[in-house]
Amino acid sequence: MDQTYKARKEAFVSNLSGGDITEINSVTLVASTAVLLWSALQSRISFFTPYSAPALVVDFLLNVGAILFSFTVYSSSSVLLNILLASPAILLLLSSPKKAQKAKPPRSASRKNDTSKRASSDLDPFPVHPFLTTYRAAMMIATCVGILAVDFRVFPRRFAKVENWGTSLMDLGVGSFVFSAGVVSARSVLRERSRATLPRRLIASIRHSIPLFVLGFIRLLSVKGLDYAEHVTEYGVHWNFFFTLALLPPFVEIFHSLTAVLPWYELLALIIAVAYQVALESTDLKGYILVSPRGPDLLSKNREGVFSFIGYLAIFLAGRATGIRIIPRGTGLSKTPQQARRSVLVSLALQAAVWSGLFFFNSTYAFGYGAGIPVSRRLANMPYVLWITAFNNAQLFVFCLIETVFFPSAHQATDKEDESEQVSFATSRVMAAFNKNGLAVFLVANLLTGAVNLGVKTLDAKTPQAMAVLIAYAAVVTGVAMGLDWSGIKLKL
Repeated sequence: MDQTYKARKEAFVSNLSGGDITEINSVTLVASTAVLLWSALQSRISFFTPYSAPALVVDFLLNVGAILFSFTVYSSSSVLLNILLASPAILLLLSSPKKAQKAKPPRSASRKNDTSKRASSDLDPFPVHPFLTTYRAAMMIATCVGILAVDFRVFPRRFAKVENWGTSLMDLGVGSFVFSAGVVSARSVLRERSRATLPRRLIASIRHSIPLFVLGFIRLLSVKGLDYAEHVTEYGVHWNFFFTLALLPPFVEIFHSLTAVLPWYELLALIIAVAYQVALESTDLKGYILVSPRGPDLLSKNREGVFSFIGYLAIFLAGRATGIRIIPRGTGLSKTPQQARRSVLVSLALQAAVWSGLFFFNSTYAFGYGAGIPVSRRLANMPYVLWITAFNNAQLFVFCLIETVFFPSAHQATDKEDESEQVSFATSRVMAAFNKNGLAVFLVANLLTGAVNLGVKTLDAKTPQAMAVLIAYAAVVTGVAMGLDWSGIKLKL
């Protein structure tokens, strides 16, 4: 790569201070309003059933295109984009009756009683939730869009990763990726696979981490070998996000053993975040990470990645805490599906409120009672952990509320066949595809991002050219996700 251009690219993503959280919330809300419109079209007129070519195009435009446009050309008009998406959804909700589902053939009374008893016991206690699929897919789509869009001028600098202190859209995406992984990891805990001994769990987690370590080394070698522009203060000289993801499983298993004494993952996450923040404030650790010279040793060269891992571990555990509360079916002799869903909504609302309150008091002076600690993604400090956790619980609440309003049958099914049909009806094909092979799609997006940057001078691209490249890139990534889904392929990395 031309050294002058490389220096320009590195300067383009360096020394940034981020933007306002209110604007970040407005921009990310576009994903929810797009799902709102998708849900209105599906529940009221079954627009995406059968799944025709026009349905695929609209699905892509709503769930991928809307996010892309909110990050770029609509970045300063996100409120307008939200209104444009929400207005037709509200009109459909008010003017059109809910689309009736096909009735099943009647059963005889005795067969019906036997079947209902068997069905209630056969239902998976930890079902697939459309709102959780949608949440994870939206996060993945936003991440894939952001990693390339950030290299173009059409992507505002206030959305790019901050240097030391502040909040930005890209900083939110990195933490949300880890939180999302923590949410789905709760499923294995709920299925009681964790009864195995710690050494056995560690061996299993290390096996899971090996592919991520390999990807991390491949990225490291490719960046160094191709002389690719890099932002060293992001993770360090050699560290990258794949190494952070690879180290999470074994460390999570170690901390999982502490649940025998502290059964609440939220408390574990808080203890880690508080202990790390105390170390930052009461020792020379903060100065060492931020301003000390990079010595010859590996720790000094990669100190951002090594120490920020502590914050990401807390975020992962906070995500697992949320997953444990929302994944179980929650029904029983004394609780109906409607009551169970209300419990999930209340739980998510309370968690979002509590974490938001903790973030408010931790990151501001809050009428003289707050700590006033600025957010730092580079440190992954306590305010950062609280911000990521509060935001993602709020996101889950919104997606869960949309599903509950438009697709109540998805959580009220009485047998496996009916539940599978209702879940499929309530889930976007594009979202399901991104969720199914999330990490593999993320890897493809990283490879395409590198290819585009090597072939296109992104800094010099005008808005029309940048948007053409980004739309084509988003379409290819979506095509890969859909292709893997339609082929029945599920890659576990």
